[in-house]
Amino acid sequence: MTEPDFTIGIEEEYLLVDRDSLALAVAPEALMAACKAEMAGQVSPEFLQCQIEIGTRVCKDIGAAREDLRKLRSCVARHAADHGLAPIAASCHPFSDWKDQHHTDKERYNVLRRDLGGVARRMLISGMHVHVGVPAEDMRIDLVNQLSYFLPHLLAMSASSPFWQGEDTGLASYRLTVFDNLPRTGLPPRFSSWAEYERTVHALVHMKLIEDSTKIWWDLRPSARFPTIETRICDVQPRLEMTLSLAALTQCLTRMLCRLRRRNQRWRHYDNFLIEENRWRAQRYGITGGLIDFGRLEVVDFAVLLDELIALVAEDAEALGCAVEIEALRDVLESGTSADRQRAVRTDAIEAGDDETGAMRAVVRSLIEEFHADL
Repeated sequence: MTEPDFTIGIEEEYLLVDRDSLALAVAPEALMAACKAEMAGQVSPEFLQCQIEIGTRVCKDIGAAREDLRKLRSCVARHAADHGLAPIAASCHPFSDWKDQHHTDKERYNVLRRDLGGVARRMLISGMHVHVGVPAEDMRIDLVNQLSYFLPHLLAMSASSPFWQGEDTGLASYRLTVFDNLPRTGLPPRFSSWAEYERTVHALVHMKLIEDSTKIWWDLRPSARFPTIETRICDVQPRLEMTLSLAALTQCLTRMLCRLRRRNQRWRHYDNFLIEENRWRAQRYGITGGLIDFGRLEVVDFAVLLDELIALVAEDAEALGCAVEIEALRDVLESGTSADRQRAVRTDAIEAGDDETGAMRAVVRSLIEEFHADL
């Protein structure tokens, strides 16, 4: 069996805003052309005209991912500025209305709009995907089955979408509320083998319900295009370094599970019904409400869980050269998630005398600043 190489790749979706109004803006064709010319094959339009998607190359370690991701973010920011625009890396725009947005005129997106009907129009959301290289197919399935347990932990730390159409939703990640309206989303079902997974996908393809497995949008899946497992649970991150820490944790968790496998051990399986409860808690509270420890059968403060996570993957972080990025996850306990920081900006603006419109504009300005801070 081919051993995993634990290479990583990161995909991010950004929203484009007008620098004056701070509302969403359409990506001009000249902007897309300039980005594609500079970063060939790594920048593309997304479903909505106000979005842009980037993807790193296959990176051997987190250092290479940092270099490539910084280049991509800088490229988008510079060329957007030429058109009076700025990118933000938050999973929902704080105040723009989804009814005012239009999808990109591209065959794949036209088909999506047709097949998904009105649900597709509300997809004013952006996510972050992390690929980890695992060439062996059956191992990919085995790791997906085990890694699902940790998806709520990743979501809790990544939450960046508290606002929707100018209102505080009360959720840390409203993005998932929108995304879960699509079919074939949520936690991945458990498969006993790659063959069973392929049979399941083939059933839908055979009936012409989907073209291929790219139309399966679980929180975690075997990639349809690469020999990787792909986590899709995370909100996109305003801060580049938090993106890298979450990617490093995904990489380390994958290696940790492989390490257990070599010792004839594994992470205990829990029913999706139970993991869904933690997924909801992460979606609702981020890191402030704690998650259920199913071994203890109690809700545990996230600071305790994070300590345990960091200790769990310490050996793997050292081997993969990302111990600094893993330790940096502790910063979220002090600075909060993006959702926490966005709410704090809004509160400060209101207390300073802004009305709700001005406060939401202040939130967008803070997101622009965070995007540019590490470039």
